[in-house]
Amino acid sequence: MQDSLLVINAGSSSLKFHLYELGTDRTLQLIQRGQVGGIGTASPALRVHGSDGTTLHQQSFAPADCRDLNAAQHHLGGWLTSQLTQAPRAVGHRIVHGGPDFTDSVIIDAGILAQLEALAPLAPLHQHNNLAPVQVLLEHWPQIVQVACFDTAFHRTHSPIVDRYALPDRYYREGIRRYGFHGLSYEYIAERLRQTRPELARGRVVVAHLGSGASACALRDGISVETTMGFTALDGLPMATRPGSLDAGVVLWMLSQGMSHADIQRLLYTESGLLGLSGISGDVRELLASTEPQAKLALDLFAYRCAEKLAGLAVPLGGIDALVFTAGIGENQPAIRAAICAHLGWLGVRLDDASNQAGAAVISTAESRVQVLIEPTSEEWMIARKTVALLTDR
Repeated sequence: MQDSLLVINAGSSSLKFHLYELGTDRTLQLIQRGQVGGIGTASPALRVHGSDGTTLHQQSFAPADCRDLNAAQHHLGGWLTSQLTQAPRAVGHRIVHGGPDFTDSVIIDAGILAQLEALAPLAPLHQHNNLAPVQVLLEHWPQIVQVACFDTAFHRTHSPIVDRYALPDRYYREGIRRYGFHGLSYEYIAERLRQTRPELARGRVVVAHLGSGASACALRDGISVETTMGFTALDGLPMATRPGSLDAGVVLWMLSQGMSHADIQRLLYTESGLLGLSGISGDVRELLASTEPQAKLALDLFAYRCAEKLAGLAVPLGGIDALVFTAGIGENQPAIRAAICAHLGWLGVRLDDASNQAGAAVISTAESRVQVLIEPTSEEWMIARKTVALLTDR
């Protein structure tokens, strides 16, 4: 059988995978992709699709049978075992936080795993989940090469002015700095623009990665020069359950009111954002379908804060040539794109309503001073590419 390469992207409420055929010349061909979604909710399910998008497998689970990531790994592992006649040549993993030391992808061993586990307090919603599949594979199939691909690595090109907080220097030396996240997505978009729009790729591009987690990144010549997330994935844009930028004094007030570290962490990571504002849901689709005033408030605030942060990225770039929407909300919700761009008219942003509704590749008018694009992202493809590169080096 031809060698295969497996990519695992473990999030807070989903476990995604892509399975690729690995050619003798290290080329990659997608075989199937899928995810266990709705982990810990009332309707968890495993869905698997072929490379052409056809449904290969669909299975719903009782909430008790898929209450956490360990259960989801069991279901996904069962499916993959039934499909594979031999172990993958390698497995690539998305790891949210690489800290100050990991500036590129790395082959995982026990020492690397321990270092990554120590970073979990910086990304409590993600890091443990990212590492759980790594641990299972190390225990059962230690011979398989596993590669960690970091969301933070793409942003290590930032200047000290961008990287630092206005705190005493000793905190910077201890690792308190602006790391930024969603780097695998931004790196993919930068590569796609180089392939499809090379002149634009050399210019001043702002990418809005809008999903359950949301951030934006300023690219100059395909290189990250600034991003909206900082020390943790709480900063910047409002998100499904996270507040985005927040006055640190609010946290001090919470402490003074007797809230514990665990209480505050739960509030900021799982009870805030669109969910907290609306009291209904953190899912933009549900909020768009709702007639409740609080749903409108949440969406209006989301659009305003996104526009505010996107406009701010014009400062490090000295202007904006293109705005790229990507990820679940950015790729699929024309109403949200329109609401954000409505706040950016003063920058010369002009949307073409028909193109926006249709989800066209270019959704700005010919007169718009800023080109507005939709570009689907693929963190999994980026992980696969990086994993193959390390295999080749090895």
